[in-house]
Parts: sequence; structure tokens; C-alpha cells
Amino acid sequence: MARRTASRSVDHLLTDFGTHLPRQEAAPPAPPPDKPFPKVVGRRGRRQAGHGWAPTLPPLAGYQMTSEQTPVMWPLIAGGGLPPTGAPMGFDVLSGGSFYCDPMGWVNDDSIPVTNPNVFIFGKPGRGKSALVKAFMLRMIRFGYRSLVLGDVKDEYEDISRALGVEPYRIGPGLPGRINPLDVGPLALDWERQDRAETARRGAIIFNRWLALIRGLVGSQQVPFTPTEARIITHVLRDLTGWTTGQTTLAPVTIPMVWKALDDPSEALVEACRYDSRQGFFDSSRALRDALGSLCQGELEGLFDAPSTFQPNWRAPIQTLSLNTLHSAGNEAAVGIALMCLNSWGQGIREMAEPGDRRIVLRDEAWMQTRLGVEAVKTLDSNLRLSRNDGDVQLVTYHKPSDPLSAGDSGSQAAQIAKDLLHLADVRILLGQDEEVANELGHLLGLTRMQQDLVTGWAMQDKGRALWMVGDRRFKVATVLSPIERRLTFTNEAVA
Repeated sequence: MARRTASRSVDHLLTDFGTHLPRQEAAPPAPPPDKPFPKVVGRRGRRQAGHGWAPTLPPLAGYQMTSEQTPVMWPLIAGGGLPPTGAPMGFDVLSGGSFYCDPMGWVNDDSIPVTNPNVFIFGKPGRGKSALVKAFMLRMIRFGYRSLVLGDVKDEYEDISRALGVEPYRIGPGLPGRINPLDVGPLALDWERQDRAETARRGAIIFNRWLALIRGLVGSQQVPFTPTEARIITHVLRDLTGWTTGQTTLAPVTIPMVWKALDDPSEALVEACRYDSRQGFFDSSRALRDALGSLCQGELEGLFDAPSTFQPNWRAPIQTLSLNTLHSAGNEAAVGIALMCLNSWGQGIREMAEPGDRRIVLRDEAWMQTRLGVEAVKTLDSNLRLSRNDGDVQLVTYHKPSDPLSAGDSGSQAAQIAKDLLHLADVRILLGQDEEVANELGHLLGLTRMQQDLVTGWAMQDKGRALWMVGDRRFKVATVLSPIERRLTFTNEAVA
């Protein structure tokens, strides 16, 4: 009897011709409810060729290190992050979490290596520098902070000011606004009710501030300000205010009054400054008189040589002082001098701030001031050093880290002081920069090659991207703006 041959399926026939029918794989059976993982793989793997435990390990060296040591090899590793306090600025790209900015809170937190609330912001024009500043100002309002813009050179903060219901104050040639940088300020309040010790303390603060400003104004014109000039100015200021004669109130003083007192000195002033004659006084103070006289003429005439017409509303969420009209004249030196006057004036009106009255003080385009020379740099330096006492968050904006070094020649005292300014801010924000400044970044701020590449590469690909340096910690942060903030921070009307 012939044996019956087995029949072949269609799949087998098609396989002979190199074709495979598509099949829908059956779903694996559901595991029993009391054993959700029936096939547990052992620690030596599956018993299958090419799988499982290896009898010998590959000859590779293994290393172990902590997360604190790992940044040596990979400095941008996602760490523990910062506490979620202050203004939410965007998100940390590496950790994916929200990133908050709270400079004063960081100072008060011993676990964060920040000892002062100053913030330096560097960024190429168009990389989102002003947008970041405005977003920070707006979002800190809910935490009780008010903002003071001492010198809005390009009128970039007018929109945000008007949106908050505050009309910007304009200063410039042909405008009625006046600021007296020698304003006594709130320290003169209830002066006659204070005892001798308190008036002596307040007087020392006022005269030191005025002397620092005049030193900066004179030094900006390359006129030396020696202890002799300091002694002369101190006597003049004390005479004009009535301090010498023991008046119960301090009389107002302006720069033209100081110049006139030098140009027509009293016998008492000549004697107090230890000159043998008026001619000796004139010969010694000629350069000083000419330097102060030039501030009362030219483009600055009528701006800072009369009593102040601006009375700030300290309860308003923001105050802006516009210098755009002066900036449009194209004289950067005049703008720098104006910024120095405004900074001194702003410091004066903050000398009696109540506890808890915290401010964000913006010093925009600070490079214009630092280029005036060593004395101008010293005034900015003193302002930054007082931030802890005043309870202010000082924001200083530059285009690139080397801008402060333009205060003087390489190795000069001005350049060295300006370089030290970088160490007065424990928070530094680096927005996008060109490749040409990569070496400057690494040299001045101690960045690694990877961090330099981040600033010149990733941060240049979109606005608002920045490397945040909070003490010795580094964060890769992308700023996020709401639609309203985008409208208020748009500054490209001229090129749009």
C-alpha cells in the first residue's frame, strides 16, 4: 500500500518563490492577576545563545565618583537645582524643571554660594537681554519689589512703565526735566529733630556721596582729583549747606553753586584750605574749576545744574528716567556723565529706605559710564558694594565681558578696578555671543571650553537662551515669555 504524502500549505508554496504572506501576530496571553511578571529574568540573564552571563568581563577600567566630582568631566550635569522661590524665568534645559530667579533669597540661603544680590547680564544685541530684564522686573512685582531704571538710554522701558500705569520721566536738551545730583535726599527729613550723633552720621553719608560724584565728574575729564582737591570741595560743600556755621537745616546745593564758590572764593575758604593768598588758590584750583565749569555748559547745560523737578512716587511699581533725547545727540561721553549723575542721585534717594522696601535698580548700558575712566568706575563700584545694605538688586547690563575693561588701558588701575567689578556680582547671566568673544569669556569668567561653546552655540540659536552662573553653579536656562510680555519686550520696531 502506497504511503500518502503530506500536503503543502500555501505559505510553503509562496515561500519557494520568495514571498511571505503578512500575518497578524496573536496577542500574548494576559498574565494571571496574582503573577504579573511570570517570566522573571535572573541576574545571569536568559539561558539562550548570545544572551546572559559572560564568563569573563571585558578589559575595561571602571571608575566611580560622586555627583559633585562629576562636573569636572561634565560641568552641566543636572544637579539638585535651586529652590523654587522668586520669579519663574523659564526652564532648566538639562533637568527639565522650572528655573526661578531670587537673588536676595539666594543671599539669605546659606546652602547657595551667593553673598550679594548683584546681577551682571552679558549678551550680544538682539539676544534677549532687555526682554529678560523686563520679565524679571514684572514677575518680581508680586513679591513686593519695585524697579528703578536709572537712565533709559534707548527708551526700551517706556512700554513696560506705561503698562504699569507710570509715565516715564524724560531728561534731555530742550526738555523741562531737571535732576540735581547733589540733592540731599530723604536724609534731610526731620533734620532739626535729630540729635548731634545722628546728624553727624547723616552728614558724613551725604558729603561722602557728593564727594564721590564730583571726583567722578572731574576725573571723567582727565583732571586729577588729589587729596588737595578733595579738601577744597569738602570745605565748599560744608560752607554752602551751612554745615560749617551749624545751621539747623541743610541748604540746597547745585553744581553751579560749587563752581561759583571756587571761582570767587571767600577769605575763609582760602584760609581753611591753607593757601597764602587768593592767587595761590586760583593757581591750584584752575583745572578743578574748569572741569566743573564745563558741566554747566554744552550738551549737559540745564540738565544737572538746577534743583530737581522730578519727585518720584516711591509707591509706584516702576520709575524710569529716560535719556534717549540726550543719547540721540550722539555724544556718548555726555550720556556717560548723565548716567553717573543719575546713579548718584538714585543712591541718595535710597539712603533712608525703610526695612523691607526692596528695589530692582537697573544700570543699563553701563559701559558708557565705565569708559569715562577710573573715577567713574569707582562710583559704580561703590554703588554695587552697598547693595547688601540697601536691600537692592542691582542689575548691570553689558554687551560682552570685556566692556568693563574699556575703562582704561590694559594693566591700568581703571582696567583693574573694572575687572574686579565682575567679582562684585555672584550672579552672571551669559546670553548668546559671537565666536570672537569665546576666549574673553573663558579668560574673564573662568569658563570651560564646553561652557564657552554653549554660549557661542546653543545660546545663539534662540533669544532668551543663556548660561546662568549662580555662585559656582551653572545652569542652562531658556527664558519663556507670555504673549503680553513678548509685546512689552519687543524692541525691534526700527528693524522690523
